[in-house]
Amino acid sequence: MSESTYYLVEKKGHVAWVWFNRADKKNAMSQDAWMDSPAVFKELDEDPEIRAIVVAGKGDCFCAGIDLIGMVGAMPELMENEQKGGLKWKLLKKIYPLQETMSAMEKCRKPVIAAIHGHCIGAGLDFVTACDIRLCTEDATFCLKETAIGFVADVGVLQRLPFIVGQGVTREMAYTAKSIDSQRALDVNLVNEVYKDVDTLFAEAQAMADTIAANPPIAVQASKDVLNHATESTVAEGLKYVASISSNIIPSHDLIEAFTAFAEKRKPVFTGN
Repeated sequence: MSESTYYLVEKKGHVAWVWFNRADKKNAMSQDAWMDSPAVFKELDEDPEIRAIVVAGKGDCFCAGIDLIGMVGAMPELMENEQKGGLKWKLLKKIYPLQETMSAMEKCRKPVIAAIHGHCIGAGLDFVTACDIRLCTEDATFCLKETAIGFVADVGVLQRLPFIVGQGVTREMAYTAKSIDSQRALDVNLVNEVYKDVDTLFAEAQAMADTIAANPPIAVQASKDVLNHATESTVAEGLKYVASISSNIIPSHDLIEAFTAFAEKRKPVFTGN
């Protein structure tokens, strides 16, 4: 397996566990998280012994979202005051690889189960909406956070979430940036099941993956291909569109204020500029 400083891959028979392995930072997605995902899932896709995958987080939560401070170094265009066409063009081309971070789960032929505990925020929610099945603990919370920090979610959640929970719930989550709890997530079909604690969650995720792995792989993988086909053209078109929108509206004074407030540990003051 390709080395990754963010993901830890463990194989249990025909099931692979892909761990978000940055517990000291609540699994906030650093540059390595974004860059390593396609290779991790491509290798699992090509491994004939693996028939199902579980994605989970080490530590006390699944994922606290994007590592804002860490990603500034990878995308200095975000903080440039002079936003000319050439700079926008560079930014647009940087968004596409970030979208591939999430699309990697869809492109992987093996079914991917997300086992979620604690916070699942922003990029974490992006990640799990690209998985096939979502399970969670009672303490899980979900938040489509991007609008609260001054930008549009541009790596797939706005394209995928409506197919899971519908337009109304998606728009509510996107516009308000409020968190929903596990019961609400179950009610709107964001998750398939809710479990009492993390040990039960992981055991049930393994059991479901084992059940999937016991079925004929070609039939399971063909089923995923057919299900993806029903939505992939809409998702692909939406990803191109949102990348162009995102590169045009960021950076903004509000985005810079969000970064500054985060670093200074204070509440941001947004002006709409």
